[in-house]
Amino acid sequence: MEEKLYRTMRGTGATNIVIGVLTLVVGITSGILLLISGAKLLSRKSNILF
Repeated sequence: MEEKLYRTMRGTGATNIVIGVLTLVVGITSGILLLISGAKLLSRKSNILF
């Protein structure tokens, strides 16, 4: 019984670590893309007409 509990806890811990790493990678990637697109908008500010 205890062995089954430890396996479940280990699987849950591993899943949480994987999800955390994926969330971190997605967050960093989206932040970099937002910075690049913002820099492009600022550099072409004089060409934008409303």
